[in-house]
Amino acid sequence: MPERILVCVAWPYANYLLHVGQAAGAYLPADIFARYHRLKGNDVLMVSGSDCHGTPITVAADKEGVEPQVIVDRYHARIVEVWERFGISWDLYTTTLTRNHYDVTQDVFLKLKEHDLLYPRTGTLRAPARIARIPRRAATSATTAARRWTRWN
Repeated sequence: MPERILVCVAWPYANYLLHVGQAAGAYLPADIFARYHRLKGNDVLMVSGSDCHGTPITVAADKEGVEPQVIVDRYHARIVEVWERFGISWDLYTTTLTRNHYDVTQDVFLKLKEHDLLYPRTGTLRAPARIARIPRRAATSATTAARRWTRWN
């Protein structure tokens, strides 16, 4: 009887082009693993997508003077082109902007909360120097962008 194999690969931020180290270190090994199991006759699902939220996208948008969605649209399309040229065998390569992604992450969060696996905690956070230097308006842009990104695909 075939095994069911789920291959979950890192989600790159959609704010830059991937470099060879990322491809060689994360995506090609995952693809080889998935292909091996497909050849064995196993039922494989290999998934990933572009992470369309976060400070790196906001910083890139601020540098160019554009909205974060412009950066996301540009780089997600380029990342997909790279996967096609490499011949990566995704079963699903998506984004964090889809309705499905929203529903699943909310479901996981609510189940963790329901089972008392989330709890408030205080502590001191030391941000890396490059994050600490982000202008205050970048944080505001991220909040504004998050509100705009409620239009799910």
